[in-house]
Amino acid sequence: MFELELSYSILLIICLIAACSFEFVNGFHDTANAVATVIYTNSLKPWVAVIWSGFMNSLGVFYGGIAVAMGIVNLLPVESLIDQNIAHSIAMVAALLLSAISWNLLTWYLGIPCSSSHTLIGSILGVGIAYSFLPDATSAAVNWGKAQDIGISLLLSPLVGFSLTIILMFVLRVTTKGRSYGDDLFKEPKKNTPPPPWIRGILLLTCTGVSFFHGQNDGQKGVGLIMLILIGIVPGYFALNTLYDSKKLGDPMMQIETVINSIDPNPLSEPDRVKLMDAREMNKRLQGTIRTISSINDVPKKERFQVRKDILVMDRNLNELLKKQEARVSEKDKNILKENLKNLRKVTDYSPGWVIVLISLSLGCGTMIGWKRIVKTIGEKIGKEHLSYAQGASAELVAASTIGLSSYFGLPVSTTHVLSSGIAGSMVASKGVKNLQPDMVRNILIAWFLTLPVVMLMAGTFFLIFRSIF
Repeated sequence: MFELELSYSILLIICLIAACSFEFVNGFHDTANAVATVIYTNSLKPWVAVIWSGFMNSLGVFYGGIAVAMGIVNLLPVESLIDQNIAHSIAMVAALLLSAISWNLLTWYLGIPCSSSHTLIGSILGVGIAYSFLPDATSAAVNWGKAQDIGISLLLSPLVGFSLTIILMFVLRVTTKGRSYGDDLFKEPKKNTPPPPWIRGILLLTCTGVSFFHGQNDGQKGVGLIMLILIGIVPGYFALNTLYDSKKLGDPMMQIETVINSIDPNPLSEPDRVKLMDAREMNKRLQGTIRTISSINDVPKKERFQVRKDILVMDRNLNELLKKQEARVSEKDKNILKENLKNLRKVTDYSPGWVIVLISLSLGCGTMIGWKRIVKTIGEKIGKEHLSYAQGASAELVAASTIGLSSYFGLPVSTTHVLSSGIAGSMVASKGVKNLQPDMVRNILIAWFLTLPVVMLMAGTFFLIFRSIF
């Protein structure tokens, strides 16, 4: 398969199955957050809720784009992703998969809402950092610029969920005060009795939104994970989007060449001059390649990773130079450069349709299994009172909006963090901080703070062990 030896083909299949398993676990670990409110308010029967949520998760993967997926892929700089030994790539993939799945299963078993996003990103960072300790590591092993963007997103999203839910609860109380339907919103659901139809409709819509946007954001993390595996192990087949029309690349590269040739290297620091010279050389090399082919598929398999590397490294170097005042690039030229680099990245930033289908099915099926433990935590153990209709709707509306906006900007966020913090915010808005159950909140916070360092350590250790074995 893919011109690999039988042993490597088997390992590739195992890695792909493990990636689907991660997304499957992600389904029943995270999506319980989406169905908790409709189940605990008796708006939907559990089996109906999880099937509907699973379907919307699958749909979200298809309409999620690839920005989040590429954010995951680009956490590891492309030049450190691959060397001549394919076994090293397998060691990298096996380490991050094993650590991510292990931590997800452990926190699920304990019934703690823990972030699959933190788990996956921690695993990738752990592998990258461990790589930097190797004697033959000569370049940056982590794209710290991308890691910073993702870190800020993951840090701010639960604060946004907590704060906006409190504000929304306050607005609901003020606008519905003295109205009969306002009283209905803040009532505790009666046992085994569904809410009024209009409340039920609102909760169904918010559940649908969270499920869809969860698929859009978390599903794309799974797509990114599989692309990491495919690019790392069989770059000759997946380093480039062979369906992209190479004729569309000639003009962007000419415009890029015009702009970078106009940049005066003299005011730049020595490292920045090297980046500029490298960018010019890479652009020239890429133009030479494009002139000799009629389609991307004509690029020899052995050269495809080098083409990918040239595009991504040139893109990174030029974007870093644009931030330097010494480069003296006009706003017009900056816009020209950014637009044409964006067009060029369409050759590298893609995902085959079968990968999206695979992740969609894995996430959707996972949603329908194993949801009870986390649902119980969300519905009963964060606050001291039973979840009211207003609390459930507010938390889910804020979560859906936050996740949807993050997906639009290509930033991975944690559904678990956003919704759990939203539920906590709704409890605080109801009766203050005393309405939270301190033991469970403490356990959730400990899991949140421990996830990144623990998973990074696990992934780094596994990587060094597997690399020595393979």
